[in-house]
Amino acid sequence: MNLLRTILLALLCALLPSCSWAFTVVIDAGHGGKDAGALGFVSKEKDINLRIALAVGKLIEQNMKDVKVVYTRTSDVFVELDERANIANRNKADLFVSIHTNSTAAGKAGTSAQGTETYTLGMHRAAENLEVAKRENSVISLESNYEEKYEGFDPTSSESYIIFELMQDDYMKQSVRFANLVQGQFGSYAGRVNKGVYQAGFLVLRNTSMPSALIELGFINNRQEEQFLNSDAGVEKMSRSIYNALAAYKGNSK
Repeated sequence: MNLLRTILLALLCALLPSCSWAFTVVIDAGHGGKDAGALGFVSKEKDINLRIALAVGKLIEQNMKDVKVVYTRTSDVFVELDERANIANRNKADLFVSIHTNSTAAGKAGTSAQGTETYTLGMHRAAENLEVAKRENSVISLESNYEEKYEGFDPTSSESYIIFELMQDDYMKQSVRFANLVQGQFGSYAGRVNKGVYQAGFLVLRNTSMPSALIELGFINNRQEEQFLNSDAGVEKMSRSIYNALAAYKGNSK
């Protein structure tokens, strides 16, 4: 019944110029297509990200009639980083949520590292934060003419990240609040290890003109976490946690 109401509301908004959504969220499933992201023992990051992103969107569509959900991708396709931000800006989004799965430098050698992290845009506070940002930003090398498009930004160079220290983020307070809500839900609802909220120089967040956060769901090269994130129970726990955080954020977002 909730889904039917959502569909009817969407049809009415399409027909009535005066009708508008109260809140728009853009859900970004990280990586995709030729960019697999991090590799686990039996799965790829791009697939985990998409499955959970779609599950989050479905929960919102079923339960929040006044929220418009926009996806940067709904299938296994490659979307450039700047286009992900452009999608959010074109839709005048109130919140941008980028979903990713973490990995350590050990890759398929495995790791005992575990837990969730959520990032907002900002200068890296520690070397390990910088390494996460470098790994996620390296996807731009798959884009044509990326040197010009990203104004000479080198995702492998620590010096390139100095620019983020000079940037002013008008939405930092809201971004951090949402990130804290996400991490709280991952701990209380999903029972995951809460590794905290951090700042780092993620290109996908740089050009968004709204509160935004990048979520790392867990470590794909930790066998137990990979198994959990690929399970039906894991998808439910993680997607519901993000949904719960959004509901709390939206209820007191002003």
